[in-house]
Amino acid sequence: METVNTKNAPAAIGPYSQAKICGNLVYASGQIPVNPLSGNIEKTDIAGQTEQVCVNIAALLEAAGSGIEKVVKTVCFLSDINDFAAFNAVYEKFFTSKPARSCVAVKDIPKGALVEIECIAEI
Repeated sequence: METVNTKNAPAAIGPYSQAKICGNLVYASGQIPVNPLSGNIEKTDIAGQTEQVCVNIAALLEAAGSGIEKVVKTVCFLSDINDFAAFNAVYEKFFTSKPARSCVAVKDIPKGALVEIECIAEI
C-alpha cells in the first residue's frame, strides 16, 4: 500500500491521507472545494464548488499515476439536494466515462462546503 500526497490538491484536514494506492486501484479521500494554493473555499455557488472539487480530484489522481477518465466509482455528498441538477451539469463535464455513482444529501460538509466527492480509480 502506498500513500499519495500532493500539493496540487488540498491537504488532509484530519488524521487521514489524501489517497491510498492498493494494487491497481487509487482510493481518494473525499475532496471539498478548497483551493490548494490559498487553503480556502473561494467559490460560493454549487457550480463553482463542484468544478473546484473536480479539479482537485484530477490533480490528486494525476499524482497517483491515474486520471479522472479512469474513475470507476464516485460517492457524492451535497449539502442541499436541490442543487442536484446544477451539480450534475458540472459533474458530467469532468466524469465523461460515467463511473458508477452514489449521490446523497447530508446535513453538513466540512468547512461549510456545498459538495464533497470521493472516488476509486484504476491506475
